[in-house]
Amino acid sequence: MAAAAEAPIHGDILEAILSHVPLIHLVPVCHVSNSWKRAVSSSLAHLRPIKPWLIVLNQNPRASHVTTMHAYDPRSHVWLDIKDRTRSHASPVRSSHSTLLYTLTPAEFTFSLDALHLHWYQAPSPRVLRTDPAVALVGSRVVVAGGACEFEDDPLAVEMYDAESRVWERCPSMPELLKNSTASSWLSVAVTGEVMHVTEKHSGVTYSFDTVMKKWKGPFDLRPDESVFHCITGILGERLMVAGVVGEFGNVRGVKLWEVRGGLGSGMVEVGEMPKEMIRKVMDGSELGSVEVTWIGNFAYVRNTSVAEELVVCEVLNGVGCEWRSVKNAAVNHGTRMVVCGGNLCMEDLQRAAMSENWTFYMKHV
Repeated sequence: MAAAAEAPIHGDILEAILSHVPLIHLVPVCHVSNSWKRAVSSSLAHLRPIKPWLIVLNQNPRASHVTTMHAYDPRSHVWLDIKDRTRSHASPVRSSHSTLLYTLTPAEFTFSLDALHLHWYQAPSPRVLRTDPAVALVGSRVVVAGGACEFEDDPLAVEMYDAESRVWERCPSMPELLKNSTASSWLSVAVTGEVMHVTEKHSGVTYSFDTVMKKWKGPFDLRPDESVFHCITGILGERLMVAGVVGEFGNVRGVKLWEVRGGLGSGMVEVGEMPKEMIRKVMDGSELGSVEVTWIGNFAYVRNTSVAEELVVCEVLNGVGCEWRSVKNAAVNHGTRMVVCGGNLCMEDLQRAAMSENWTFYMKHV
């Protein structure tokens, strides 16, 4: 009996046990032995795979260097605090098309590309001074479009930064039809391949900028039907998607997801609809221009900046069905700016960060 009690756990039993362990706690498990490391890999591959994290940065609006970072792990259904000892921000951090964080000042442009957004790159500022442009990472290039200061000659100016050559290039300006809505608050940005798609949220009017040919195409209509009055584009997997708010201001009847099929202007297919009880949680009678969607992997996180405590998570399963659930936002810190993005990480990303002396991860009790 004593020998049986001391027998090591291995094989399928160990993998099944590890499938119930929060991802952050699997980091030290990998260092127990090579067999346990293999068991972690097998459990993640076959039982409960890693899912993209939601990253939330809170920034003090009066003291930009005072920031806190949090993450939601949908695989483990836990929130984490991330302590970063390496970085403080001298200016407001912004997010764009769900996976890019950046800061922009007249003196400097910084951006972060890694899954946990712990590493930042510094670049010279664009030549055109801007306050709130549309920004997108397209391949190895960063496109900055519109949002120019009032005294600039061209409010539709577009510049592109090559991260390899570290040089800014002036590109053709945004189409004239977007002249009154060049600020990022009016626009939704999505990237497919080497193309940046810019959608006017209210009308669904969309233009595409090919960063290789340096040409704009459009307009295309990405409003799924006349009942939709607010459109937010994004990428799920490699598919261009539209989240549409159905109804009118003050009377929301639904939130739906559509997939753009066969290229822009070719057609759209409805993928799923948010349950009514979750609509009430997220909307809560507040202004609907503040609805935001973070797209990462096969997940869409829907939130309303006026109802910060609530998140609705949609996971698209097998490309066809949607699984919806509501999540309490444990990262809420009233009085701070909340910047939200996604992180499509792997176990190696988490191991490097967790084993570094520069970052510390704590599970939050919600």
